[in-house]
Amino acid sequence: MPDRKGLTFIIGGARSGKSAHAETLVTAAPAPWTYIATAEAYDQEMRERIALHRSRRGEGWATMDAPLDLAGALAALPDGQPVLVDCLTLWLTNHMLAENDVEAECLRLTDVLSRPRGPWFVVSNEVGQGIVPDNALARRFRDAAGRLNQQVAAIADTVLLMVAGLPLKVK
Repeated sequence: MPDRKGLTFIIGGARSGKSAHAETLVTAAPAPWTYIATAEAYDQEMRERIALHRSRRGEGWATMDAPLDLAGALAALPDGQPVLVDCLTLWLTNHMLAENDVEAECLRLTDVLSRPRGPWFVVSNEVGQGIVPDNALARRFRDAAGRLNQQVAAIADTVLLMVAGLPLKVK
């Protein structure tokens, strides 16, 4: 069973099994569980991805949408509430597209994450192991995601790297 109060950071590449593994970890704690979704459905393909994620979750889950105010959503949770945040890279994308102060938002988020009030599980994509992006926006995103992932990993109690559906304990 997950720690009563602790932050678990689950990171990996696209389709590595991050979300499904995180759901398994969260449901080891007693329900109710909170799923904080950061995705926004801008197109049909994204609507289908969101529907797939929702279809995997059964009873006992409450879903909160927090495409921008993730720190506020986490701060509003009751003590002891098991939560899954999926995912940080979509949240970061939303802030970049909104032209918000990404550094300030990341600091605000990591401040809240540094004091988990329950078993908290946070999913993020590892985006720095591929080729160097060919445009400035993609490079800024990759760099910002790498910095955010490092900040969250530093404060997490546990860090898991997902590879081909298998969790590797990093911390």
